Amino acid sequence: MLSPVKRGRNQVSAAAEASYLADVALASNFDQLLQRAEEAERQFRRAQATAAPVDVQYPLAHVLDQALTDVTRAAYAAQRAEIGPRGYDDRIFRRKAMATSGVHRWTDEAERLLTMRETHRLTGFPARPEAAALGATIAHAPPAVPEAAGTPEPAVGEEPGPSPEPAASQGPGPSPEPAASH
Repeated sequence: MLSPVKRGRNQVSAAAEASYLADVALASNFDQLLQRAEEAERQFRRAQATAAPVDVQYPLAHVLDQALTDVTRAAYAAQRAEIGPRGYDDRIFRRKAMATSGVHRWTDEAERLLTMRETHRLTGFPARPEAAALGATIAHAPPAVPEAAGTPEPAVGEEPGPSPEPAASQGPGPSPEPAASH
């Protein structure tokens, strides 16, 4: 026996409505959060440019990380709010809405901010101030120095020194191999 056909539109659940309203509230703060992240980045870059001590740079890097996290969350909330409350319960509705230009704009912005945050986490944090206080050394990659033309760069673990002489040639033809004994 077939189930009866539902009349009318699918009703939005209370949980979906609550999630939607929470996302709308967070998305409404996007501009403020973006300004906060831009200001945090300016302060951190200024500290880097003036070669401020690590105990000044590290807290600014942490503030920038938190600001980027907050604005990224707001951008994803705006994306979900753009989709609408039915998108929380109905995957087909959500998928169709993801193809609209308004949702694309928020997705692009959220992914740009997420990439910025991840790049900052991977390359932007200075060493923790506690490491300097403990006297611990942090390994850093040596700066790239161009080698003089014609001098090969030593392999990892090798000491630099005179270049090895090329092996003497045995003459034309294949080199003799030892005979295998049975």
